[in-house]
Amino acid sequence: MSATLQHGAEPRTAPDPVPGPLDLRLVPPALAAWATAALTLDAPAGRTVWIAAVALLGGIVLLRASRAGPAPPGAPSGRPAWARASLAAVLLCVAASAASAGLQGADVRRGPVPALARRSATVTADIELTGDPWLRRPRVRGDHTAPAAVLIRAEVRRVEEGDGRSTRTRAPVLVVVDAGVAGPEGSAGPPPLRGSTEGPEVPGRARGAAGDGSVAVAEGSGTSPDGVMASGEGSGTPSDGVAASGEGSGTPSNGVMVSGEASGASSEKGAASAGGSRARAGQAGWLRLLPSTRLRVGGRLAPALVGGDRTAAVLRVRGLPGARVLAGPSTAQRWAGRLRDGLRAATDGLPGDARALLPGLVVGDTARITPELDDAFKATDLTHTLAVSGSNLTVLLALLIGPPGLARLTERRGLAPRLGLSLRATALSAGALTLGFVLVCRPDPSVLRAAVCGAIALLALATGRRRSLVPALAAAVLLLVLYDPWLARAYGFLLSVLATGALLVLAPGWSEGLRRRGVPPRLAEALGAAAAAQAVCAPVVAVLSARVSLVAVPCNLLAEAAVAPATVLGFAALATAPVAMPLAKLLAWGASWPTRWIAGVARAGAALPGAGVDWPGNWPGALLLAAVTVAVVLAGRRLVRHPWWCGLFGALLLLALVRPAPLTRVVTGWPPPGWRYAMCDVGQGDATVLAAGAGAGVVVDAGPDPAAVDRCLRQLGITRVPLLVLTHFHADHVAGLTGVLRGREVAAIGTTGFEEPRQEAEFVEREAAGRHIPVVRAVAGEERRTGPLSWRVLWPPAATGPPTGSGPLTEPGPLTEPGPLTGPGSPTGPGPVTGPGPVTGPGPVTGPGPVTGPGPVTGPGPVTGSRPVAAPEFDGPNDASVALLVRTGGLRLLLLGDLEPPDQQALLRSPEAAGMAGVDVLKVAHHGSAYQDPELIRLVAPRVALISCGTGNPYGHPAPSTVAALRAGGALVLRTDRDGALAVGGAGGADREVRVTRDGA
Repeated sequence: MSATLQHGAEPRTAPDPVPGPLDLRLVPPALAAWATAALTLDAPAGRTVWIAAVALLGGIVLLRASRAGPAPPGAPSGRPAWARASLAAVLLCVAASAASAGLQGADVRRGPVPALARRSATVTADIELTGDPWLRRPRVRGDHTAPAAVLIRAEVRRVEEGDGRSTRTRAPVLVVVDAGVAGPEGSAGPPPLRGSTEGPEVPGRARGAAGDGSVAVAEGSGTSPDGVMASGEGSGTPSDGVAASGEGSGTPSNGVMVSGEASGASSEKGAASAGGSRARAGQAGWLRLLPSTRLRVGGRLAPALVGGDRTAAVLRVRGLPGARVLAGPSTAQRWAGRLRDGLRAATDGLPGDARALLPGLVVGDTARITPELDDAFKATDLTHTLAVSGSNLTVLLALLIGPPGLARLTERRGLAPRLGLSLRATALSAGALTLGFVLVCRPDPSVLRAAVCGAIALLALATGRRRSLVPALAAAVLLLVLYDPWLARAYGFLLSVLATGALLVLAPGWSEGLRRRGVPPRLAEALGAAAAAQAVCAPVVAVLSARVSLVAVPCNLLAEAAVAPATVLGFAALATAPVAMPLAKLLAWGASWPTRWIAGVARAGAALPGAGVDWPGNWPGALLLAAVTVAVVLAGRRLVRHPWWCGLFGALLLLALVRPAPLTRVVTGWPPPGWRYAMCDVGQGDATVLAAGAGAGVVVDAGPDPAAVDRCLRQLGITRVPLLVLTHFHADHVAGLTGVLRGREVAAIGTTGFEEPRQEAEFVEREAAGRHIPVVRAVAGEERRTGPLSWRVLWPPAATGPPTGSGPLTEPGPLTEPGPLTGPGSPTGPGPVTGPGPVTGPGPVTGPGPVTGPGPVTGPGPVTGSRPVAAPEFDGPNDASVALLVRTGGLRLLLLGDLEPPDQQALLRSPEAAGMAGVDVLKVAHHGSAYQDPELIRLVAPRVALISCGTGNPYGHPAPSTVAALRAGGALVLRTDRDGALAVGGAGGADREVRVTRDGA
C-alpha cells in the first residue's frame, strides 16, 4: 500500500492505540556500563585494562558466533543466538565503559597538581572556571560557626611552584576562597542591568545550597554538597567538609577579622563590623565571576580525601598575592550571565519566598534560598524543584509544540503552528531552545543529564509510541555514562534515572488502576506519577538524609500544578529582562503567585509534627526501606478493594502526620504531664525550656541546629515564647534561633551585654529586627515573672547603675516582685528523685496540677538582697553567660550557661550565693566540661544534674571528673548524648519528689 502526500502537506501520524510490552533490550547494556564506570574510575590501571580487554574479546567472540548463519532445519529456535547477541552487547558496553572510565580517571590523577597537593605545596595557578561560584552553607563546629567560604569548580591550566618552575596542565580542582579574601582584580561579570542590585547578594549568615542543585548530603555526614574533602595542616576540617591545608592559625572562628582584645567596646565592634563588610564585599567579587573566566590566583593545594569525584585537588586561595582576572568569560557565558542577572533584577521587588525561589525554579539559581526554606524543601522532598531537571525543559518544549502526542499531526497545537512554522522549522526551534536552556542553566553534568533525558523522552512521546520511552532512557544513560563516567557515582544522576524510570514503567499502570476505581483521570495520573517516583527514590534519599518523608506524595501533588506556570512565566521574565525590565517585572510578579504557593506547601508540610521519621542513613537501611515499600505496595493493591480499610488507614496516616498533643502524650509518654523544665537533645549545644503555661514556655538558648530545636519545641507543644534567653553568643547556643522563631510568637529576646563573637551577635540582631522582636540585656539582680515562673538573673553583673533593659518585656502589666528566691536552707534530707524513664518511686505522683497562664512577663522589679557590682573584664563569651535562678511549682533550678571557673568563683563571693544552696536541678555549665569550681558544686548540691552534650563530641564532654564530683554530692546525673531529651517535674523541696522523664522511655 502506498500513499501520496500533496506538496507541503505535513504527515499525519496516529499514535499506537495499544502499546505493547516494554522493550528492555537496551537496559542490561546501560546498567552494565553504569556499574563498570562506577567500579573502574579509581581502579588500578592494570585491572582496568584487563577488564576492558577481556570484555572486548568476549563480546567479539559472541558477536561472531551469533552471526554464524541461520540454524539448520529441525534445529532449535534462534533464542540462543539472540541471547548471545545480547550478551555480546553487554560485554562490548562494559569494555567501552571501562576504557572511558579508566582514561578519564587516570587523566585526573596524572600531572603535577596531584603530586603538589600531596606535599601541600603553595603555588601560583592559572585557572579557568567550569561552573558558577557558590557560597557554602555555614555549619556549627563546637562553639563557633565556620565562615562561609566561596567554592568554585575550575581547571588548572598552568601551575607555578615556589621555586619558579612552571608547568602547563589540565587538572580539575575545587577552589576554596575563605572569608576575608579580596575579590579578583578586574571585572569578569556582565554589567548590572538597570534596576538590578550591584552584584550578587552575600547575606551575613547562610546562603542556599550549591548552585548546581544537587542533592545535599546530610549535615552530620562531614562532606560538602560536592562530596569533597581535603587533608590539611593546622586547624582541621572546615565546616563544609572541604578540609584543606591551613595556613598558620587559620581564619578566626567567627569569620570576621577583629583587631584587639574582645572587650565589647564600641570601637572594637565597629572594627568587627567593618571587617565583616570587607569580607562580604570580597565574597561578592568572587560570586560575580562567570564560567569560562580565567584567573591567576595564589594558594595552597591539598589532596581530596573523598573519592568518586572529578577533583584532582583542593586549592585554597590566599589573600596575598591577590587574584587577578586574565581573561573574561566567553560571549555565550556573558550573554547567559546577563539573562540570569536580569531574572534576579526582575524578582528583586517580590515577597521573600518568591524572590528567593523563582530563580531556583527557572534556572537552578539557589543563591537566595534561606536555610529555613531549604530545610522545608528537604523535609517535603521538593528539592527536585530547585534543581534543573528534564521537567523544566519538557514544559518549555510542550509550550512550543503543544501536547507531545499531537506533535506530528496536522492539527498539532502549541506556539509553532500559530507562528506558521513547519515541522522542520519546529524541530530546529526546539533544538535551539534546548541549546539555550543548557547554556543559561549552565552545561554542568546535571543540566546535560536533564537536557538529554528530557529531549529524548519528549521525542519518544511525540511519536506516540510509549514502547520507545524505556529504550530512549537506557540509551541516554549509556551515552551519558560513556561521555562522563563520573556521573556513575553521582547521587543526583541516580535519582534522576530512577524517577524517570518510575514515571515510564510504574506510573502508567498505577494511574490506570486508579482510574478503574473511579479516580478522575488527571488526578489518577498525577497521583500515580508522584507515588511511583517517591517509592523508587525514597531509599536513595534516605541514604542521603537519614530520614523518610511522610508528606512527600501529597506535597508533590499540591506543588505540581504550580510548577508549570511558574516555570513558563519565569522563563518569559528571563527572556524579556534585558530589553524590557518593566515587562519582566510584571511577568515575575505573575510567576510569584504559583511560586509562593509552592513555598507555602513546603513550609506547611515541613511544619507538621509527623512530616518525617528518622531512618538509618546507609545502604542496609535503603534495602530495608525498599522492602517496606514493596510490602506497602502489595498490601495497598488489596486494600483499594475495601474502601472502609482505606479510610481507616488514611485516618491513621493523618493522625501520624498531625500528631495531636493529647494522643502523642498517651502513646509516647512525652511530654510528661506536669513537666516544669525540659532539656532538648540538640547535639553539642544548649536548648532548654521552662513551662510557662498552656502552649507557652521560656526558652533558654537555641542550640546549634534550627531543625532540632524546632522539633523539640513542637513535641513539647510550645507555640508562644514570652521570653527567649540567649545566655551568650556562641554558635552552639544561638545558631538554632530561626528554629525557635519558626511559627511561634516570641515576645522578647534577652541576651548578655558581651556581644562577641560579633558575627553571631549580628545574626541575632538581624533576625530579631526582621521580626520586630525587642532585644533586652539581662544583668545581675534583675527579677522577672511570667505565669507560674519567676527567676532572678545572677550573672553577668551590671557595670554601674540600675540594670539595663528595664521595663516590662510585654505590655501591659505592672512591675512586680516574685519575692526572695530562697531555698530550703540545707542540702540535706532531700525527698526521692526518680528517673529517667517512667515515673517510679514511693507514693503517688504529686504536683501542682495543670499550669495556667502565661500572662505577661514582668520585671525587673526592685533589686533585693544585693546591689550591682562592677563588671569584670571578660576573657571571652563564656565568662559573660547569663546565669538564672528559677522557681517554678516548688522546684528551684540553677542554670549556669557556660560560666567558667573564675566566674563561678565570683558567684560564690557575691550576695547571690546564699540563694543557690541546695537547688533541686542544676543545668551543668559548659556541657559538663572539666572546668568547674568544686566549691560551687558543693554549695549547690543539686538533687538532679542535667548535661547537654552531643554524641561523640570531640571535646570529651562531659568530663568524668565533673560527673564524679556531682555524683559524690548525691546528684542524679543525666546527659542528653545517652539519655536523649529530658523533662523534670514534681514539687521539689526537702521532702517532696522530683521526677525526671526521658523522651521515648
